[in-house]
Amino acid sequence: MPSLMTIDYQWRGAFENIEVNTLHAEGFDHPVLPDDWRAQLARHSLGWVCARDGAELVGFVNVAWDGDCHAFILDTVTAKSAQRRGIGAQLVATAAREARAAGCEWLHVDFEDHLRAFYFDACGFTPTNAGLIRLD
Repeated sequence: MPSLMTIDYQWRGAFENIEVNTLHAEGFDHPVLPDDWRAQLARHSLGWVCARDGAELVGFVNVAWDGDCHAFILDTVTAKSAQRRGIGAQLVATAAREARAAGCEWLHVDFEDHLRAFYFDACGFTPTNAGLIRLD
């Protein structure tokens, strides 16, 4: 049986770059990178949500925006040890609530096909037509 977790969700919560880099590497299956998340978020984001189990960062989502009415969900990730407990959906719900409070009218997300149930069913996104150009 999974252990009970008491998760604290923090809009624009404090974090160390190494925490997000480690969580991102685990969630997206790549080596831990030396990215400066603090600088990146300060330049491009409306905000972000940190999910903590005590002191441990177990979830994160970035909310980029256009400076007006469109916000964008990026980098939704939950620690493998904390998955399947609704943490990702609550990260997105917190991001949506805070983007709405900031005056955004739309919250966008794109994702790989295997995440359809998460974003459509668990998070309440509506399927739409969209376009994409791969630039590399």
